Amino acid sequence: MAKTTSEMVEEFSGFISYVQELGGLSEEHWNNPIAEGKWTLKDIVCHMMLWDKYFYEEGIEKITLGQPVTVKHLNFNEFNANAMEYAKGQTKDSMIKQFVECRSKIINVVSELPEEARLKEYRDGDGKKFSIRGYLRGFVPHDKHHRKQIDKYLKSIQAANAPATK
Repeated sequence: MAKTTSEMVEEFSGFISYVQELGGLSEEHWNNPIAEGKWTLKDIVCHMMLWDKYFYEEGIEKITLGQPVTVKHLNFNEFNANAMEYAKGQTKDSMIKQFVECRSKIINVVSELPEEARLKEYRDGDGKKFSIRGYLRGFVPHDKHHRKQIDKYLKSIQAANAPATK
């Protein structure tokens, strides 16, 4: 059964408390790669925050202001590389704060919009279809993907810190 937009908004908002809980980890754990050749926890949270910021500023906010949607299909490798560079200058706490602020802004605005505005298809900066529902449909699985990676990392930390059994 397809999820309603409200259900997707609720699921999307669930990542806020998840990221806040990650604040209990040390800066060291935030700055270590989650696996060999992978990003750090800080890189992942920064990557997600900057995508949220981009879609809010270039899409969702424009819709609420009655302005043309300017979201474009970016080179995601370049965008992600810039996110990792940005993350280097951030602390764990600043990254959590920025993520929570950005994600909360999206949730609050989208929650206030009538369903027809969430479903309406707008033309983006590339002339392609953009809708808030479509955005959520794409990014809820994106959250799940990263949560799965982070959960695996958390298990590896727990295993490394578990007392050895004889």
